[in-house]
Amino acid sequence: MKLIIHGGFFSESGTNQEVKLAKQEALDRIVQQGYDYLKTHTANETVVYTTSLLEDCDLFNAGTGSQIQSDGKIRLSAALMDGQTLKFSGVINVEDVQNPIQVAEKLLTYDDRVLSGNGAQVFAREHGFAYFNPEIPQRRQEYETKLNDSIRLGTVGCVALDADGNLAAATSTGGKGYEIPGRVSDSPTVAGNYANAFAGISCTGVGEDIVSGAVASKIVTRVTDGMTLAQATEKTLTEMKPFDGFAGIIGLTAAGEIYHADTHPYMVWALYDEEVKVFN
Repeated sequence: MKLIIHGGFFSESGTNQEVKLAKQEALDRIVQQGYDYLKTHTANETVVYTTSLLEDCDLFNAGTGSQIQSDGKIRLSAALMDGQTLKFSGVINVEDVQNPIQVAEKLLTYDDRVLSGNGAQVFAREHGFAYFNPEIPQRRQEYETKLNDSIRLGTVGCVALDADGNLAAATSTGGKGYEIPGRVSDSPTVAGNYANAFAGISCTGVGEDIVSGAVASKIVTRVTDGMTLAQATEKTLTEMKPFDGFAGIIGLTAAGEIYHADTHPYMVWALYDEEVKVFN
């Protein structure tokens, strides 16, 4: 059993050293909680549970604490992929929910498994997800003072390998901040979140770059075709150089290979594999 998570990049929202340390401590705590959960649950259940914990931590740009878009509203996107069933589900630009990854999980059993905007919100309400305002004072201040000099590249994600050898991946984001309403990030697409029986990947970074590089699905496909996770990742990230692509990934394979990489330091991540490791 293995579990790896990420919380975006350190540079997100003008992060200082104190906040960097807080993020590391939060990831340490959450990855341990997630691993304890994994001991008695499937990979699919675990990535939803762990990503929900990340969404509930306002240090990260997903769920509570998400960025505000150019029209003053917060819209959330999240996706889930079960490597065993090869089913992908997600929500795009859903408003006023606490845990978009849980709405994505609910959609996994439906024929229409990716919903956007008002349709996603109606679905959430019909299935018991109550109204929740994810805004925190910091995000409102940033929006009102237009802190355009900060880099907002925070996304959260989780990849799990359970005791039965099954993989799952989940990714959630609050967007990049000040974007045009309706913009779709990589997080609710197979470019940003993908898993099958061989590997699982969750991405963070600039959504448009990740989509252009088809990053998550490309890495998993290459592992399926025989590359190691490290080889597949490095080849895929190298292919982003012509457009200076900005991306970070975490990944696991069914064989137990673990890998993390980024094109522009520093992505924050944590791993539980007998001991906790947090990248600084």
